[in-house]
Amino acid sequence: MKAPSMKPMRLEDILFSQGFGTRRVCAGLIQQGHVQVNGETIVDAGQWFDLEDLRFQVQGQEWPFAAQAYVMLNKPAGTECSQKPSTWPSIYTLLPAPLRQRPQKAAVQGVQAVGRLDQDTTGLLLLTDDGKFIHKMSSPKHHVPKVYGVTTKHPVTSDMVARLLSGVVLDDDPRPVKAAACEAVGDLHLKLTLTEGKYHQVKRMLAAVGNRVEALHRSQIGGLVLSDLAPGQWRWLSEQDLALLKP
Repeated sequence: MKAPSMKPMRLEDILFSQGFGTRRVCAGLIQQGHVQVNGETIVDAGQWFDLEDLRFQVQGQEWPFAAQAYVMLNKPAGTECSQKPSTWPSIYTLLPAPLRQRPQKAAVQGVQAVGRLDQDTTGLLLLTDDGKFIHKMSSPKHHVPKVYGVTTKHPVTSDMVARLLSGVVLDDDPRPVKAAACEAVGDLHLKLTLTEGKYHQVKRMLAAVGNRVEALHRSQIGGLVLSDLAPGQWRWLSEQDLALLKP
């Protein structure tokens, strides 16, 4: 992502801010010739660089400077959105170490998932080290629509669709919960849009209308659509991507 207007930084501090280890480790990477800036190998850890559009390579891998990290991941099935998973592998093992090791900012160490998807749920997941962004996107007041593809156990009827649109009552809240949009796209498939984020909401809503979720895939958040990332792959979000997440 494009860095905001910031003062130049020493290369050692740049690498540290991007999660490449302690300052001593970062200085060692530079001094051993493992860091290139604009195609030139830099061995002076104290050399200063402007941050605007800065891209550098560490051990042959190119990185953009990001004052704060925003990425999207195509979450595969059989993974947990937890730093300390209980049964399944953590989604964080799918990310490179620098993203996981970015220095703490406002109680956020490394990138964190914005909300969670169950281990058997696949699709679009956002991660960032921006605590304000996490809070904003997780707040019920934000009402960012999330689109899901739902595979059901039993055939989808027009009555089920109508009930999901008009609202169903879940066991932890007497107020009806409505789908923002819902349509059958096959005998056993629904396209469902929600603006809330209750625990196991899709599964519970389908159970409330007498059906069962067999597979669940999140394809869109706000105007941001999951791109052609393969399961388990990630990419940086651009300024244009972030604009699509605004309500």
